Amino acid sequence: MTDADDRKPQSDEARMAFTPPAGVEVGDSESETTSEFALPQGLDVPQPPVQEPEGSAFSTPRGYSVEDAAPAFTPAGGIPRISLTKDLPWQDRMRTMLRMPVAERPAPERMPRAEEEGPAVPRVLDLTLRIGELLLAGGEGAEDVEAAMFAVCRSYGLDRCEPNVTFTLLSISYQPSLVDDPVSASRTVRRRGTDYTRLAAVYQLVDDLSDPESHISLEEAYGRLAEMRRNRHPYPTWVLTSASGLLAGAASVLVGGDLIVFVAAALGAMLGDRLAWLCAGRGLPEFYQFTVAAMPPAAIGVALTLAHVDVKASAVITGGLFALLPGRALVAGVQDGLTGFYITASARLLEVMYFFVGIVVGVLVILYFGVNLGAKLTPDEALHASERPYWQIAASMLLSLTFAVLLQQERTTVLAVTLNGGVAWVVYGAMHYAGEFSPVASTAVAAGLVGLFGQLMARYRFASALPYTTAAIGPLLPGSATYFGLLAIAQNDVNKGLVSLATAASLAMAIAIGVNLGAEISRMFLRIGSPEKRRAAKRTRGF
Repeated sequence: MTDADDRKPQSDEARMAFTPPAGVEVGDSESETTSEFALPQGLDVPQPPVQEPEGSAFSTPRGYSVEDAAPAFTPAGGIPRISLTKDLPWQDRMRTMLRMPVAERPAPERMPRAEEEGPAVPRVLDLTLRIGELLLAGGEGAEDVEAAMFAVCRSYGLDRCEPNVTFTLLSISYQPSLVDDPVSASRTVRRRGTDYTRLAAVYQLVDDLSDPESHISLEEAYGRLAEMRRNRHPYPTWVLTSASGLLAGAASVLVGGDLIVFVAAALGAMLGDRLAWLCAGRGLPEFYQFTVAAMPPAAIGVALTLAHVDVKASAVITGGLFALLPGRALVAGVQDGLTGFYITASARLLEVMYFFVGIVVGVLVILYFGVNLGAKLTPDEALHASERPYWQIAASMLLSLTFAVLLQQERTTVLAVTLNGGVAWVVYGAMHYAGEFSPVASTAVAAGLVGLFGQLMARYRFASALPYTTAAIGPLLPGSATYFGLLAIAQNDVNKGLVSLATAASLAMAIAIGVNLGAEISRMFLRIGSPEKRRAAKRTRGF
């Protein structure tokens, strides 16, 4: 190429706006594009630290320690500080924490134990499940069973545990930390039995375990649990049979019976109790046991009518039904439903329905044969119940006393529940007979006082509320409404019978809701030593 060619101007395609002009020296380094935000040369700026590569959400953080973990994340609105007073019963403290999210629960205090390194986690979970099994089999509500299981786990330092209770299955899961594998265990409740003495002993064990001043080892807890299982019932069989008869006799007096009716109802209930024990020994299900137990009182009432004895046959049959109505299971079922345990509540109420159908079948069979034989059984007798306040108060207290014996309660609780039953009947009689309120409203208010007083006694003694409430609702059970509904059906008046049975169901629901509401009121307004209220879950309003 010649010099003339070098001096020849280049085309526009060969030249660019950013090409340096001729005669301008350009350094050897590669040109870099700068901006107005670029730092001038010579300015010393500290360099940011080298960031670590981003890890997974499940990877262990650097320097993480379970013992020295940082506080949990607090949302913008803040989390109110929860300070649980130790003077409160463990039921209130554990129930409060169960209704908290896991991240908001206060950490348990480190308490010295007999074992230096603490018991093995599977053994603690096994002890917890065994305690929960005794409580659930004894008729305790699902929320109270979960609170007891949670208290046992926290007493041994297992704070990250989640108990779960259904009608026949207990399960619990424990996770030591967010990076450790969880440990789960479960246990099936295959048999239920009513023994409130054993229930009180289990509550005492949980109370001792929750006490920070008592250091009970795992072996000691297992030993006390074994003693509870080996202990015999506090009352022999003949006492239970006699109590069943006295309960039926007292119930017959409540609905207008006299001395002859008292004796007849007592004999019918004792005979039915013995037949039910015989069926149980033969392995028959409880449905058939209730069916057989309901027949003798109805048969005696029909026989007195056929013999033209001037007595109230309806009072005899009604008294026999009082000894069979499953008030304990009904209250527990409604309580589980009100506290959010819908699966357990459905199963309990279904069990109540089966028991009730068994009673209906047994009574209807006898009434059907009695009507065909010419027995003059009149449903109008329900409208002429005599008002004898002093006799009825005494009968209600006797009914609660015998009911407490049938529930195998401790002798120290019998007097309190007897007085509670008498107060319940006084309130019911004052509202229904004197104030002319509806029987459903009167029953609900009386049952609410029973639940209130029972919860107060339970809080005072740090025990279960069942021994103070279940027997006290005995005088309020809808025995007469049930009988007259069955009698109307036996006489082919189905519509009238269904109305009477619907009234009985309304009375039963009023009892259960009243007992639960009274207990909730005592927890809400009569909290001693702590201003906090027990938090409940927010429910959606239909959307």
